[in-house]
Formats: sequence, C-alpha cells, structure tokens
Amino acid sequence: MKPNEGGLDRGLRVVAGLALIGLAVTGVLGPWAYIGIVPLATGALGWCPLYTVLGINSCPRK
Repeated sequence: MKPNEGGLDRGLRVVAGLALIGLAVTGVLGPWAYIGIVPLATGALGWCPLYTVLGINSCPRK
C-alpha cells in the first residue's frame, strides 16, 4: 500500500474521525457516528482504498 493522502488530507480525516467518534460516545449523534472510525483509520494509515479505485493521489511523494 503506497500512501495516497497528503498531510492536510490526513489531518482533516483524523480530526473529523475523532469528532464523529466523540459525538457517538456522548450520544449526540447516536451509534451511526461510529463511522468516524473509517476516516480516522484512513488518516492514520495515509492510504484510502476509495482514492485507489478513483485514481486520486494527494500525497506529494511519488
């Protein structure tokens, strides 16, 4: 798996994922907010399977 996410992309995914999980834990959005695990994981790994399928690459490294 080659990284296909840039630094800003990764940071935004981690923040959004943590926010969604936090809202799920507090009960504000209900259990569906645990979907925040997906952006959190892809941001932590630096690799997004959907980006691979669509041919998108925001990573500056070649």
